[in-house]
Amino acid sequence: MHEIVELVGQFGYMGIFIMMFLESTFFPFPSEVAMIPAGYLAFKGEMNLVGAIIAGTTGSLGGALFNYYLAKKYGRKGVLAFGKYFFFTEEKLDKMELFFVKHGSFSTFVSRLIPGVRQLISLPAGLSNMPMGKFTLYTTLGAGLWVSILAFLGYFIGENEVLLKEYLHQIIIVTLVTIALATVVYIWREKR
Repeated sequence: MHEIVELVGQFGYMGIFIMMFLESTFFPFPSEVAMIPAGYLAFKGEMNLVGAIIAGTTGSLGGALFNYYLAKKYGRKGVLAFGKYFFFTEEKLDKMELFFVKHGSFSTFVSRLIPGVRQLISLPAGLSNMPMGKFTLYTTLGAGLWVSILAFLGYFIGENEVLLKEYLHQIIIVTLVTIALATVVYIWREKR
């Protein structure tokens, strides 16, 4: 934990941007590694909390746009050819496309809050030529919410690693429950 905090502190906002960019692409890089230490550094006064959140959100958006354009430019075959180096299979792409087709723009927002899914939702958005404005808006809102949760977690809990692990688990559960409730409201509205 201390080494990661030092790494984030050394590279600053650009380091947060790069880490969150990578997290939003194919690379298996957890957002918690960048944003929780950034929140802790803000708590210590070594970083600005709002600046860290902006760097994390713009990095996430940048990575999502990378995936979006990759899918849009190279299509399904290109995504699968590139994705095989990162254990991304046709089965995973099929599931993501089905989810996206059913829920469209809403899935872009909600998926940014779900670990393991947030990196991939940009692909079906690009493959389906989702309007850039909508994609950018929903991605920024979802990524901004997730980045803020992690940064505030690091800010308020500080370096108490045991407490951090306990609250991270609870935050993920609360986030998933919120997503489930938002999904129920969405489905109800769509049926009306």
